[in-house]
Amino acid sequence: MSSQEYRHIVRIVGNDIPGEKKMLLGLTQIKGIGYNFATAILDTLKINSNSNIGNLSDADVQGIEKLITDPKSSNFPTWFLNRQKDIETGKDLHLLTSDIPFTLRNDIERERVTASWRGYRHLSGLKVRGQRTRTSGRKGGAVGVAKGGLAAPAKKAAPAAPTAAAAAAPSGDAPAAAPAEEKKEAPAEKKE
Repeated sequence: MSSQEYRHIVRIVGNDIPGEKKMLLGLTQIKGIGYNFATAILDTLKINSNSNIGNLSDADVQGIEKLITDPKSSNFPTWFLNRQKDIETGKDLHLLTSDIPFTLRNDIERERVTASWRGYRHLSGLKVRGQRTRTSGRKGGAVGVAKGGLAAPAKKAAPAAPTAAAAAAPSGDAPAAAPAEEKKEAPAEKKE
């Protein structure tokens, strides 16, 4: 192969895929195409899945794009598509790239507006498909009794001798200071 045929970046359905990727992994980089769908595309077009994607010819790239955008034209079964019996059109579709989250948001919004049970569950941020919620699916902080109080018991302080500041204070303030010290020591004595 000459260096002109090899491309370092191949653009398929609006996605840039590096040329050194293998065929299967390169196609799965397109959102909406999984491993099985990529395998089916390569088998239908008879392309070696072990070769690099940079070696694809323009005809192969166009064939892949045609199959991706319209898989029903090559008789892909309907169960292979990711959007069967679309609510708005009633057709079997295969969504790609940015269409997937857009359609998902529209579906959830429709359920909310119609006030269906699924809509209420989506609105509340709870599980939608009937899973148990008693033990799993817990989000947010802990609910219940908050841990409080002291982490470690307070150390017992030895009775301190009167400080120089207390001795220098006028005699009128000394009796007021003594009961305050007794009040501080009283809770420590009760804890013993």
